[in-house]
Amino acid sequence: MKGFWLSVSAAAMLAGVTLGPVLAAEKVVLITDEEASRPGQPAGELNRRGITRGPQITQLEPAPANNAIKSPVHLQFKFEGRGGAKIDTGGVKVTYMKNPAIDLTDRVKPYTKDGGIDIGAAELPPGNHIIRVDVKDTEGRITTSLFTLNVVK
Repeated sequence: MKGFWLSVSAAAMLAGVTLGPVLAAEKVVLITDEEASRPGQPAGELNRRGITRGPQITQLEPAPANNAIKSPVHLQFKFEGRGGAKIDTGGVKVTYMKNPAIDLTDRVKPYTKDGGIDIGAAELPPGNHIIRVDVKDTEGRITTSLFTLNVVK
């Protein structure tokens, strides 16, 4: 009977059984309709820039050039420390830029690792959503980046 062994995931696929995150992404409500309906942040609150040697934050998914996305969306950010510093996952903060600001940190915490945030299926209502990501490294340096997600029906 050599060669007739199937992996657990292959056997489950043939039987029509799902194994959770291995075969299907768990949907996460990142922003509710009520939160999206709140007024936006004043423009002055969004334009803070400075030179930093803090960690780099890169949006991988959805691709930054993608101007219109549909929900649920694969949301992925990559974090990279500089100068040998590591990412302090306890220092990662995610904020929805509304007035007042909405802290999304607890919602993304289960999907936050040293290398970034990876949510397979984040649910967001239609509209433009500005998300602020703050990342701290083991040297105490903080980087803040703003990302805009344009969700269409």
